[in-house]
Amino acid sequence: MVGAPAAESLQATLASATTATTTPAASTTPAATSATTPSATTPTAGTGEAAQAPAAATAPVAATPAGVTGTFDGSVVQTRFGNVQVSVTIDNGTITEVSALHLTDHDPRSVAISNQAAPILRSEVLTAQSAQVQNVSGATYTTAGYLQSMQAALDAAQF
Repeated sequence: MVGAPAAESLQATLASATTATTTPAASTTPAATSATTPSATTPTAGTGEAAQAPAAATAPVAATPAGVTGTFDGSVVQTRFGNVQVSVTIDNGTITEVSALHLTDHDPRSVAISNQAAPILRSEVLTAQSAQVQNVSGATYTTAGYLQSMQAALDAAQF
């Protein structure tokens, strides 16, 4: 009996954290429903089940928000070899296009490196559906600027 109040307190905390997390994706009715369902059944579920149910319900909430649609420009990132800026197009929570608005142009070599790295980075971002991709060998500055600008665009989209 002593563990039951602590479990209920934990459940209430997790339920409120889950509700706060789902607020930006309010159009995602299934995620909001699955996040609130375990806390509604918590009083009748056993203490062992109740402690595990909210953790399982929060996993879908951390996933890509469905319904995000639009084209978002990332910030201009200054690198040693020039500025980098990308744009991302998202359709219903899926990254469908990545465009380089500006790549490094300090000298002909940096232009060549950027032109070689950009299609690789684009492909990797589309596959990963995030800015969390590997560095392109030989294009460290371009990669860093590209991914930083990409993350800013995704942040603007609340992706």
